[in-house]
Amino acid sequence: MYSRLLSPPDQSFFLFGPRGVGKTVWCRRRFPDSIYLDLLRADLYSTLLGAPELLESYLPADFQGRVVVDEIQKVPALLDEVHRLIEARKLRFVLTGSSARKLRHGGVNLLGGRATTRYMHPMAAAELGEDFDLEFSQRLGCLPMVYDHPDPADFLKGYVSTYLKEEVQQEGLTRQLDAFGRFLQVASFSQGSPLNISAVARDGGIGRKLAESYFEILEDLLLAIRLPVFTRKAKRALVSHPKFYFFDAGVYRAIRPSGPLDAPEAIEGVALETLVLQQLRAINDSLGLGYSIYYWRSRSGLEVDFILYGERGFKAIEVKRSARLRENDTRGLREFLSDYPVADGILIYGGRDERSFGDIRVLPGDKALRELRKIL
Repeated sequence: MYSRLLSPPDQSFFLFGPRGVGKTVWCRRRFPDSIYLDLLRADLYSTLLGAPELLESYLPADFQGRVVVDEIQKVPALLDEVHRLIEARKLRFVLTGSSARKLRHGGVNLLGGRATTRYMHPMAAAELGEDFDLEFSQRLGCLPMVYDHPDPADFLKGYVSTYLKEEVQQEGLTRQLDAFGRFLQVASFSQGSPLNISAVARDGGIGRKLAESYFEILEDLLLAIRLPVFTRKAKRALVSHPKFYFFDAGVYRAIRPSGPLDAPEAIEGVALETLVLQQLRAINDSLGLGYSIYYWRSRSGLEVDFILYGERGFKAIEVKRSARLRENDTRGLREFLSDYPVADGILIYGGRDERSFGDIRVLPGDKALRELRKIL
């Protein structure tokens, strides 16, 4: 297993991330002497669902180590017991989950500040080291199993066709799995674009309200993100719709239908943009950099793919798949920097050479992703 960048806090914490990013393996390796309670085990799930107060019976009276509860969202009522045990026995818990939905809705006890929150994402280039391959990651993403599986493309098909729908079904989020499957494919055409929910609903043959609920499901299961527009002290008219992304380039490409009428370069460009975003999120959350991530797009069509804003700095990042750059490729960045001259302008592209256009730093994709920790 590759070394993960995430460092655990001393106190109890929630660890959220989509299925398959390696939360369980990380916990077992990081806390080998912990008591591990897996709520995917049917017998344990049934017992604690019916009687959450039995949680303490699994913990020896003299135990003072970490307690890992995997998939805590399956039995939210356990959090009252966790809260009590933190107070009464000073135990430290690691509470993992692949869905935040049940924990965000319904007034669930989130431990009143006694536990912090961490997120785990697909592998970062810095974690993969010499195994990181830009072209491979654009096609197949960075889930750990993709790098370890003998047929990663087949694994991704199974992840999409089985896991995504089963997860939705197990969570009881929708009974219309066929409609949800069509929605996933239609939503994939919005990858990396300002989101028009009405258009997605129309193309998917579902109502707008249902389409909105499906997007919320994807976000609650940590399978997608909507990036807001950066509007602080805006000096020009901006669009208002967020941009939509599935969380991993490989998952996106496994969901997106393609045929002879699709331009390969369009899919490749969006895949690279997705890969950059997931790497930004992984580094930002793993190292606790504290950036909020946005995009910027004017009503006239000028755009910067990613804006990182926080106490550590202000970054404007544009992504171009082409190995050849034209002056026009920097126009969005140049206009943004004219409005926000304190920001650092970075262009990530498909070439091999590090360059600059005025104040804009131009970096090859492979180098940029491998050295993202230094850049941020």
